[in-house]
Amino acid sequence: MGTTGRRFRTIRVGAAVTVLAVAALAGCSSKPASLFDGGEVEVGAKSDQPGTSYSPHDGEFNGFDITVAREVLGKVGVKSPSFEGVLSKNRARALHEGDVQLIAATYSITKERMAPKSQHGEGLDFVGPYASTQQGVLVRTDDAGDYKRLNDLDGHLVCVWEGTTSAKELERKAYGDIRTVTETDARDCVKRLREGTVDAVSTDQLLLYGFMGADPGLTVEPALSFGPFNDYGIAMSKGHRDDCKKLQQALMDYARSNDWDQDFHNNLSRVPKEIRDKARPTDADIDTYSCTDKPGNAKVDD
Repeated sequence: MGTTGRRFRTIRVGAAVTVLAVAALAGCSSKPASLFDGGEVEVGAKSDQPGTSYSPHDGEFNGFDITVAREVLGKVGVKSPSFEGVLSKNRARALHEGDVQLIAATYSITKERMAPKSQHGEGLDFVGPYASTQQGVLVRTDDAGDYKRLNDLDGHLVCVWEGTTSAKELERKAYGDIRTVTETDARDCVKRLREGTVDAVSTDQLLLYGFMGADPGLTVEPALSFGPFNDYGIAMSKGHRDDCKKLQQALMDYARSNDWDQDFHNNLSRVPKEIRDKARPTDADIDTYSCTDKPGNAKVDD
């Protein structure tokens, strides 16, 4: 408006030169842009797991996963991360397709998930663990007395969901007498348990305590814990090791503070102290599993 065509062309040429210069500089550097630039990060989370990661309303998330993500991201300058619901089976895809930059969704760290994609892995880096748990069993409270030992589940129908290490655990021969049915996600399994079309739900025990806390009609039997420990990590696509290391240090600082214990209790109050103490990571745990392709003691068969 009042700018001559000549001046307008000059501005456009100058802008083009600037863009080319920036592109050239970017091309000279092999270091990727930080995920934390701009202070905004989108995090994939579960929307149907009370206590760990839950969205009672669109856009509103709470739970221990969410608290941990906010705490560690806040320490690296991301004060208000946004969260988006993901299914267990879609977590890696959401990262690789750029739908989210991080995943904090009770995502177990395994050797297969950490391996580069070219080696038939999911090609992810993890920061963690921020909590660890064995597998457990959720039943209707009225039936809780019927399930005191694992073989009490023989012949009974147990619901698991797609894309979880827990579903794979029950495929092992040791549990061959337990009948399983696979649903899309936690919400579907718990719904079937309430309706009486399955006898139990099995997944990570910490997660099940979240459902118990939200519904007095459901009970976790503490003695029914089995399988190896699943170690939860915050996941990102490979290629961001500097960011990964920053989050690792932030998690170490958080996990050794009183805040970890208080936040865990606030979100998962029904978890017994003995199990809560086992869930808490040490610096050595976090150092072993974080920001690497192949930790020394990573799980092989989960």
